[in-house]
Amino acid sequence: MLIPRFFKLSDYLKPNKVLVIYGPRQIGKTTLLKNFLSSVKIKYKFDSGDNIKIQQILSSQDFSKIIEYASGYKLIVIDEAQRIPNVGMGLKILVDQVPNIKIIATGSSSFELSGQIGEPLTGRKKTLILYPISQIELAKIYNPYELKEKLSEFLVFGAYPTVLTAKTKIDKISILEELVNSYLLKDILKLEKVKSSKILLDLLRLIAFQTGNEVSLTELGNSLNLNYKTVARYLDLLEKTFILFNLRGFSKNLRKEVTKKSKYYFYDTGIRNAIISNFNDLEMRDDIGKLWENFLVSERLKTQEYRNIFVNNYFWRTWDQKEIDWIEEREGKLFGFEFKFSQTKTKIPQEFLQTYPNAELTTISPANYLEFLRVK
Repeated sequence: MLIPRFFKLSDYLKPNKVLVIYGPRQIGKTTLLKNFLSSVKIKYKFDSGDNIKIQQILSSQDFSKIIEYASGYKLIVIDEAQRIPNVGMGLKILVDQVPNIKIIATGSSSFELSGQIGEPLTGRKKTLILYPISQIELAKIYNPYELKEKLSEFLVFGAYPTVLTAKTKIDKISILEELVNSYLLKDILKLEKVKSSKILLDLLRLIAFQTGNEVSLTELGNSLNLNYKTVARYLDLLEKTFILFNLRGFSKNLRKEVTKKSKYYFYDTGIRNAIISNFNDLEMRDDIGKLWENFLVSERLKTQEYRNIFVNNYFWRTWDQKEIDWIEEREGKLFGFEFKFSQTKTKIPQEFLQTYPNAELTTISPANYLEFLRVK
């Protein structure tokens, strides 16, 4: 089954610009690229950063050699471009020296970690981030009833492309375990001074069990025998590689509001469950609330990206434990959302309404979550 992605690459290709597509490993970048190229009418060259000859050419900074490489082509496509040393400089030469050339470069999140794309291509690139499959994309295959029927599957196994298309539960579990053990931390271990994956996986396990709760870096450090700064650095790396998302507290008026701590969510619930080795059905779990909250956060982030919703995201809590799960600051207003998987009535904190009387508050449940995610 081919799952249509949200991005139509032809809309983003511009002469003498580089379209950079990056995101987590195994997220479907190469598949997106090949599907696009199957319908391209102009002459293009497709190469991989794994190719030693391509590495030598594009990392050489030899103008004549690089220009000769692109001669006669309207489109140059480099998959796994992060494996080419100084690839940003090679692409800059192409953009600056070859009239009307169009370029696509795909790579894992090591682009972000290494910084090899950013500075050389300042003003010369458009960046797209590819996430796990969104509910918006799945709506092209399933109607709203079918999406809700599959909701428990999304909560447990997430939305990596190969997981969604796997036939059996055993296959899905096997793929997720392989993702965690072989791909998830590869960029961090390769580019950063982290001795082994064990300490990162231990950190992720602690975060997984605290999904939706405020996290103390000091407490994490004590559990892992790491200092505060090391924990902060590791969490930053896990954010840059699209494993974790950091949500901060909101405050403007009330002295009782908590603002300094953060919450962390996984970009994919299947990855979260693989890290704690729990693939039980929902009726056998005691963390349904955590899964529901994480699912909505990750899907809402995709919606904001795809629907061009410009927003600041927060949670809200007071020292006496009054809380709202998700706050969006946009359009000059505040929009608050409480995430409830059960149908129990939600008690809205009056302190929030009194402090921010123009805010809107909504409870998001399985009955109305597709509207929240703007699935059309």
